[in-house]
Amino acid sequence: MKIIDTHSHYNLAQFDEDREAAIGRMREAGVGTICVGIDLETSKLAIEIAGDNADIWAIVGQHPTEWKKEFDTVEFAALAEGKNVVAIGECGLDYFRPEDKDHKDEQVILFRQQIELAIESGLPLMLHIRPEMHTMTAYEDALDILEEYKKAAPGLTGTAHFFAGDIRIAERFLDLGFYISFSGVVTFVKDYEATVAFVPLDRILSETDAPFAAPAPYRGKRNEPAYVTEIVKKVAEIKDLPLETVQEQLFNNARTLFNL
Repeated sequence: MKIIDTHSHYNLAQFDEDREAAIGRMREAGVGTICVGIDLETSKLAIEIAGDNADIWAIVGQHPTEWKKEFDTVEFAALAEGKNVVAIGECGLDYFRPEDKDHKDEQVILFRQQIELAIESGLPLMLHIRPEMHTMTAYEDALDILEEYKKAAPGLTGTAHFFAGDIRIAERFLDLGFYISFSGVVTFVKDYEATVAFVPLDRILSETDAPFAAPAPYRGKRNEPAYVTEIVKKVAEIKDLPLETVQEQLFNNARTLFNL
Protein backbone atom coordinates (compact mmCIF):
# COMPACT_ATOMS: atom_id res chain seq x y z
CA MET A 1 0.00 0.00 0.00
CA LYS A 2 1.42 3.36 -1.10
CA ILE A 3 -1.61 5.66 -0.95
CA ILE A 4 -4.66 5.91 1.31
CA ASP A 5 -7.88 7.23 -0.17
CA THR A 6 -9.23 8.84 2.98
CA HIS A 7 -12.89 9.04 1.93
CA SER A 8 -14.85 6.57 -0.19
CA HIS A 9 -18.18 4.77 -0.18
CA TYR A 10 -17.85 1.10 -1.05
CA ASN A 11 -20.91 0.83 1.21
CA LEU A 12 -23.24 2.51 -1.31
CA ALA A 13 -25.45 0.82 -3.89
CA GLN A 14 -23.24 1.94 -6.81
CA PHE A 15 -20.78 -0.81 -5.80
CA ASP A 16 -23.31 -3.58 -5.17
CA GLU A 17 -22.65 -5.26 -8.52
CA ASP A 18 -18.85 -5.32 -8.46
CA ARG A 19 -17.63 -4.35 -4.99
CA GLU A 20 -15.04 -7.13 -4.77
CA ALA A 21 -13.70 -6.39 -8.25
CA ALA A 22 -13.36 -2.69 -7.42
CA ILE A 23 -11.52 -3.56 -4.22
CA GLY A 24 -9.22 -5.74 -6.30
CA ARG A 25 -8.45 -2.85 -8.66
CA MET A 26 -7.75 -0.64 -5.66
CA ARG A 27 -5.32 -3.19 -4.28
CA GLU A 28 -3.55 -3.57 -7.62
CA ALA A 29 -3.02 0.21 -7.65
CA GLY A 30 -1.34 0.07 -4.23
CA VAL A 31 -4.21 1.94 -2.57
CA GLY A 32 -6.05 1.46 0.72
CA THR A 33 -9.20 3.34 1.66
CA ILE A 34 -11.45 4.53 4.46
CA CYS A 35 -15.11 3.64 3.92
CA VAL A 36 -17.43 6.32 5.27
CA GLY A 37 -20.95 5.88 6.62
CA ILE A 38 -23.76 8.33 5.89
CA ASP A 39 -26.31 6.81 8.29
CA LEU A 40 -26.63 3.89 10.68
CA GLU A 41 -27.04 1.16 8.06
CA THR A 42 -24.20 2.33 5.81
CA SER A 43 -22.00 2.74 8.87
CA LYS A 44 -22.63 -0.89 9.80
CA LEU A 45 -21.82 -1.96 6.24
CA ALA A 46 -18.61 0.10 6.29
CA ILE A 47 -17.54 -1.81 9.40
CA GLU A 48 -18.40 -5.11 7.71
CA ILE A 49 -16.37 -4.24 4.61
CA ALA A 50 -13.43 -3.09 6.73
CA GLY A 51 -13.59 -6.29 8.75
CA ASP A 52 -13.20 -8.33 5.56
CA ASN A 53 -10.30 -6.29 4.14
CA ALA A 54 -7.07 -5.40 5.95
CA ASP A 55 -6.52 -2.36 3.69
CA ILE A 56 -9.93 -0.77 4.40
CA TRP A 57 -11.04 1.09 7.53
CA ALA A 58 -14.45 2.42 8.57
CA ILE A 59 -15.96 5.72 9.67
CA VAL A 60 -19.36 5.80 11.35
CA GLY A 61 -21.80 8.70 11.44
CA GLN A 62 -24.73 10.50 9.90
CA HIS A 63 -24.59 12.85 6.92
CA PRO A 64 -26.04 16.34 7.53
CA THR A 65 -28.67 15.86 4.83
CA GLU A 66 -29.97 12.92 6.88
CA TRP A 67 -31.34 15.41 9.42
CA LYS A 68 -34.81 13.82 9.26
CA LYS A 69 -33.46 10.66 10.90
CA GLU A 70 -32.93 10.59 14.64
CA PHE A 71 -29.27 10.15 15.60
CA ASP A 72 -29.07 6.96 17.66
CA THR A 73 -26.41 8.06 20.14
CA VAL A 74 -26.28 4.72 21.93
CA GLU A 75 -25.92 2.59 18.81
CA PHE A 76 -23.41 4.90 17.15
CA ALA A 77 -21.35 4.97 20.36
CA ALA A 78 -21.25 1.18 20.29
CA LEU A 79 -20.17 1.20 16.63
CA ALA A 80 -17.43 3.73 17.42
CA GLU A 81 -15.77 1.16 19.65
CA GLY A 82 -15.09 -1.17 16.71
CA LYS A 83 -11.42 -1.97 16.13
CA ASN A 84 -11.56 -0.87 12.47
CA VAL A 85 -13.43 2.39 13.16
CA VAL A 86 -11.12 5.38 12.79
CA ALA A 87 -13.37 8.48 12.90
CA ILE A 88 -16.88 9.88 13.34
CA GLY A 89 -18.78 11.20 10.33
CA GLU A 90 -19.34 12.24 7.76
CA CYS A 91 -20.99 15.03 9.66
CA GLY A 92 -21.29 18.78 9.41
CA LEU A 93 -23.50 21.29 7.61
CA ASP A 94 -24.90 21.20 4.07
CA TYR A 95 -26.55 24.35 2.70
CA PHE A 96 -26.33 23.45 -0.98
CA ARG A 97 -30.00 22.53 -1.51
CA PRO A 98 -32.80 24.77 -0.19
CA GLU A 99 -34.61 21.83 1.42
CA ASP A 100 -31.55 21.19 3.58
CA LYS A 101 -30.57 24.80 4.18
CA ASP A 102 -34.08 25.46 5.51
CA HIS A 103 -33.34 22.97 8.29
CA LYS A 104 -30.12 24.45 9.65
CA ASP A 105 -31.25 24.01 13.23
CA GLU A 106 -31.76 20.26 12.80
CA GLN A 107 -28.39 19.98 11.06
CA VAL A 108 -26.65 21.84 13.89
CA ILE A 109 -28.15 19.49 16.49
CA LEU A 110 -27.00 16.46 14.47
CA PHE A 111 -23.54 17.98 14.05
CA ARG A 112 -23.16 18.71 17.75
CA GLN A 113 -24.20 15.17 18.67
CA GLN A 114 -21.40 13.78 16.51
CA ILE A 115 -18.79 16.24 17.73
CA GLU A 116 -19.62 15.17 21.27
CA LEU A 117 -19.38 11.50 20.27
CA ALA A 118 -15.97 12.15 18.71
CA ILE A 119 -14.77 13.81 21.91
CA GLU A 120 -16.12 10.97 24.06
CA SER A 121 -14.63 8.27 21.84
CA GLY A 122 -11.31 10.02 21.24
CA LEU A 123 -11.77 9.79 17.47
CA PRO A 124 -11.28 12.50 14.83
CA LEU A 125 -14.11 13.99 12.79
CA MET A 126 -14.77 13.43 9.10
CA LEU A 127 -16.44 16.70 8.14
CA HIS A 128 -18.92 17.20 5.33
CA ILE A 129 -19.44 20.90 4.77
CA ARG A 130 -21.14 22.02 1.56
CA PRO A 131 -21.94 25.70 1.12
CA GLU A 132 -24.38 27.40 -1.18
CA MET A 133 -22.97 28.59 -4.46
CA HIS A 134 -20.69 31.63 -4.09
CA THR A 135 -20.82 31.76 -0.27
CA MET A 136 -18.76 30.34 2.59
CA THR A 137 -21.57 30.52 5.18
CA ALA A 138 -21.75 26.77 5.85
CA TYR A 139 -17.99 26.71 6.50
CA GLU A 140 -18.19 29.74 8.74
CA ASP A 141 -21.08 28.31 10.76
CA ALA A 142 -19.35 24.95 11.13
CA LEU A 143 -16.06 26.55 12.14
CA ASP A 144 -17.79 28.68 14.78
CA ILE A 145 -19.18 25.48 16.31
CA LEU A 146 -15.85 23.63 16.10
CA GLU A 147 -13.95 26.54 17.66
CA GLU A 148 -16.42 26.53 20.55
CA TYR A 149 -15.83 22.82 21.23
CA LYS A 150 -12.07 23.08 20.72
CA LYS A 151 -11.80 25.41 23.72
CA ALA A 152 -13.22 22.73 26.02
CA ALA A 153 -11.65 19.77 24.19
CA PRO A 154 -8.21 20.77 22.87
CA GLY A 155 -7.62 17.27 21.48
CA LEU A 156 -10.52 17.53 19.03
CA THR A 157 -9.28 17.08 15.48
CA GLY A 158 -10.38 15.86 12.07
CA THR A 159 -10.42 16.71 8.40
CA ALA A 160 -12.47 18.90 6.07
CA HIS A 161 -13.52 16.37 3.43
CA PHE A 162 -13.90 17.43 -0.25
CA PHE A 163 -12.63 20.89 0.60
CA ALA A 164 -14.22 23.62 -1.51
CA GLY A 165 -13.38 26.64 0.62
CA ASP A 166 -10.91 29.45 0.07
CA ILE A 167 -7.57 30.18 1.73
CA ARG A 168 -9.21 32.14 4.54
CA ILE A 169 -11.41 29.15 5.44
CA ALA A 170 -8.48 26.74 5.10
CA GLU A 171 -6.46 28.86 7.51
CA ARG A 172 -9.18 28.60 10.17
CA PHE A 173 -9.18 24.81 9.88
CA LEU A 174 -5.39 24.73 10.11
CA ASP A 175 -5.51 26.92 13.21
CA LEU A 176 -7.79 24.30 14.79
CA GLY A 177 -5.28 21.57 14.01
CA PHE A 178 -7.50 20.02 11.34
CA TYR A 179 -6.41 18.58 8.01
CA ILE A 180 -7.65 19.60 4.55
CA SER A 181 -8.72 16.89 2.11
CA PHE A 182 -8.72 17.42 -1.64
CA SER A 183 -10.80 15.42 -4.09
CA GLY A 184 -10.71 14.72 -7.81
CA VAL A 185 -12.12 18.19 -8.51
CA VAL A 186 -8.60 19.63 -8.16
CA THR A 187 -7.58 17.71 -11.30
CA PHE A 188 -9.92 19.71 -13.53
CA VAL A 189 -10.88 22.94 -11.68
CA LYS A 190 -8.07 25.47 -11.46
CA ASP A 191 -9.86 27.54 -8.78
CA TYR A 192 -8.53 25.24 -6.03
CA GLU A 193 -4.88 25.35 -7.03
CA ALA A 194 -4.07 28.40 -4.88
CA THR A 195 -5.54 26.67 -1.84
CA VAL A 196 -3.62 23.46 -2.52
CA ALA A 197 -0.46 25.52 -2.83
CA PHE A 198 -1.23 27.33 0.44
CA VAL A 199 -1.97 24.32 2.68
CA PRO A 200 1.22 22.79 4.14
CA LEU A 201 1.98 19.35 2.73
CA ASP A 202 1.89 17.78 6.18
CA ARG A 203 -1.76 18.83 6.58
CA ILE A 204 -3.12 17.57 3.24
CA LEU A 205 -5.12 14.40 2.64
CA SER A 206 -6.21 12.91 -0.70
CA GLU A 207 -9.59 11.31 -1.34
CA THR A 208 -11.91 10.17 -4.10
CA ASP A 209 -15.38 10.39 -2.49
CA ALA A 210 -16.08 7.39 -4.73
CA PRO A 211 -18.44 6.73 -6.42
CA PHE A 212 -18.77 10.50 -6.95
CA ALA A 213 -16.63 13.17 -8.66
CA ALA A 214 -14.13 11.10 -10.62
CA PRO A 215 -10.83 12.87 -11.36
CA ALA A 216 -9.42 13.52 -14.80
CA PRO A 217 -8.92 11.40 -16.89
CA TYR A 218 -11.89 9.39 -15.57
CA ARG A 219 -14.52 12.16 -15.60
CA GLY A 220 -17.97 10.87 -16.44
CA LYS A 221 -17.22 7.43 -15.05
CA ARG A 222 -18.07 6.04 -11.65
CA ASN A 223 -15.26 7.02 -9.30
CA GLU A 224 -13.20 4.35 -7.50
CA PRO A 225 -10.55 4.45 -4.75
CA ALA A 226 -7.97 3.26 -7.29
CA TYR A 227 -8.26 6.66 -8.98
CA VAL A 228 -6.87 8.54 -5.96
CA THR A 229 -3.46 8.24 -7.60
CA GLU A 230 -4.48 11.03 -10.01
CA ILE A 231 -5.21 13.38 -7.12
CA VAL A 232 -1.84 12.72 -5.51
CA LYS A 233 -0.18 13.43 -8.87
CA LYS A 234 -2.02 16.75 -9.14
CA VAL A 235 -1.02 17.82 -5.63
CA ALA A 236 2.61 17.04 -6.51
CA GLU A 237 2.29 19.08 -9.71
CA ILE A 238 0.79 22.09 -7.92
CA LYS A 239 3.35 21.89 -5.11
CA ASP A 240 6.17 21.39 -7.66
CA LEU A 241 7.49 18.49 -5.59
CA PRO A 242 8.57 14.95 -6.52
CA LEU A 243 5.62 12.56 -6.66
CA GLU A 244 7.35 10.16 -4.26
CA THR A 245 7.76 12.92 -1.66
CA VAL A 246 4.10 13.92 -1.84
CA GLN A 247 2.89 10.32 -1.89
CA GLU A 248 4.88 9.42 1.22
CA GLN A 249 3.81 12.52 3.15
CA LEU A 250 0.10 12.11 2.36
CA PHE A 251 0.29 8.45 3.33
CA ASN A 252 1.85 9.40 6.67
CA ASN A 253 -0.71 12.18 7.18
CA ALA A 254 -3.54 9.66 6.91
CA ARG A 255 -1.82 7.24 9.26
CA THR A 256 -1.27 10.01 11.80
CA LEU A 257 -4.75 11.52 11.81
CA PHE A 258 -6.64 8.23 11.79
CA ASN A 259 -4.14 6.32 13.95
CA LEU A 260 -3.89 3.56 11.35
